[in-house]
Amino acid sequence: MRRTAAILFLLSILCTHVRAADITVAQDGSGDFRTVQEAINACPDYEHSRITTILIKAGTYRERVTIPHNKFRLHISGEGADRTVITWDAHATATWPLTGETVGTSGSATVYIHSSYVTFEDICFENSAGEGKEIGQAVAVFTDGDFLFFNRCRFIGNQDTLYTYGYWGKDRGQKRNYYKDCYIEGTTDFIFGPSRCYFENCTIHSKKNSYVTAASTPKGQKYGYVFVNCRLTADEGVTKCYLGRPWRSWAKTVFIRCELGSHILPEGWHDWEKEGKPDTKKNSYYAEYQNYGPGAYGKKERVKWSRQLSARQAAEYTFEKVMFEEEDGIKWNPYDNR
Repeated sequence: MRRTAAILFLLSILCTHVRAADITVAQDGSGDFRTVQEAINACPDYEHSRITTILIKAGTYRERVTIPHNKFRLHISGEGADRTVITWDAHATATWPLTGETVGTSGSATVYIHSSYVTFEDICFENSAGEGKEIGQAVAVFTDGDFLFFNRCRFIGNQDTLYTYGYWGKDRGQKRNYYKDCYIEGTTDFIFGPSRCYFENCTIHSKKNSYVTAASTPKGQKYGYVFVNCRLTADEGVTKCYLGRPWRSWAKTVFIRCELGSHILPEGWHDWEKEGKPDTKKNSYYAEYQNYGPGAYGKKERVKWSRQLSARQAAEYTFEKVMFEEEDGIKWNPYDNR
């Protein structure tokens, strides 16, 4: 009896911290809406005082989703990244029906996030267009909001899977993304863009001999992509991958205490100069600290223009320093957006 009473007491405490989602999405009609986009549209505009929660029940939602800038402070969760899937098959070589113009990379995404202060948990984002010259780039997620948090999510695609597009413009800095315990897969440049991003405990999976990252960090910014305690894996037969190449000349990418598979080449980084990108060796910043595994090499094997950080230099890449910037006098904590 005492044990039962104790369990009931603990459950009562837990229940005070758990509330039902404001909006539930379910394909079978048991929720408030059947599609994710309908749920987004129903969220209040410019809500500052509280967080709106959306639960997406298990299922494969074949739709394109846009979260506009006026729908912020959202917490969107699924029932597991292997069970709640948002998928579409747009690709860069497709054409717009009205104009006949090609869609391009930016027009190929499954999910567009223009809003800020949004948390995503336990969801799979997929672009199912496939790969090849007839397909080109096919983005799963296009991020243009600030303070975005992805927890236990999956990003599935091929070329250009995750487009971290967001920055404020010249001299105003980047928008910030945090990826924790996520799985990201692709073929070429499948994590790319100008945003400031912190990847922690993520699995980064290459499906082709190519390039993992293609940062386009704006000139004058201290941080670009930071990978900490991540694991880089590859399909069987994939043996020649670079950690990154600079989409723009001032690209910054750092890998810290990551497990690098044997598919990572000894030289580690590519300068992209043969494709008409001058000065990348001089201006880009590619660095590592205490990586391990068969794809981890030292200064002797890596390209001469990359860096091996000292402990003091690596200390500048903590989550707090990269992500916790003052915003209107308040430090952003991703776990507050619940």
